[in-house]
Amino acid sequence: MRNVRYLPAVCLFARFCLAIPAGAEAVTLAGRVELIHPATARKPSQSANAVVWLTPAAGVRNTSIMPGERRHFRLIRQGKRFGPHILVVPVTSVVEFPNFDPFFHNVFSLFEGKRFDLGLYEAGTTHAVSFDQPGISYIFCNIHPEMSAVVVALETPYYGISDRSGDVVIRNAPPGEYRLQAWHDRCPPEAVRRLAREITVSAEQHSLGTVRLPESGDLIERHQNKYCKDYIPPNPLGTLYEQP
Repeated sequence: MRNVRYLPAVCLFARFCLAIPAGAEAVTLAGRVELIHPATARKPSQSANAVVWLTPAAGVRNTSIMPGERRHFRLIRQGKRFGPHILVVPVTSVVEFPNFDPFFHNVFSLFEGKRFDLGLYEAGTTHAVSFDQPGISYIFCNIHPEMSAVVVALETPYYGISDRSGDVVIRNAPPGEYRLQAWHDRCPPEAVRRLAREITVSAEQHSLGTVRLPESGDLIERHQNKYCKDYIPPNPLGTLYEQP
């Protein structure tokens, strides 16, 4: 596959189940993401939709998911788009993919993370996928190459998504030691791995600082279809997939 090497696999960490220290108060952390292209290093790119998360190193129990609990999310298809483009879910979550367009769509993810192919289904119907392992799943439609989305499944509840200004907030993190990681769909996987670092969270230390991610173009746009081939240009006379 021409571009699979560009699609990053998230660094996975074991789940820690240690007690929260008595009297510890949760902290809200704030930081900033800057997406930097080597050719324009002095002018950060638009840095929205970066995911920043903290993996506990000690002192924190992950209580976001109770044993046997499954959370449900929706990633809709409407106007030949997935919405939202970035969806962060806890591991064990179920994501539904309803089709709100008046024509057929396909949903598949065959590159990284959860691999599945839901096949073709018509307007008004839906299928669901269980994201039972941590990782990053790149979601596409086998009919419409312009459609893409990403599901980030995490084992930690301590994460934030950057806004249009690059600002990111992580709420309710108990004091302790964490490993900070970040991801963006325009950042190559090897760069993401190198930027992971250890941080300490406390009442006095509640800043994530600035997370600078090197940009290398829109990696998702260079994908192929589920058969590892280029997409066939649409036939304006065809009615199989798009109904009037």
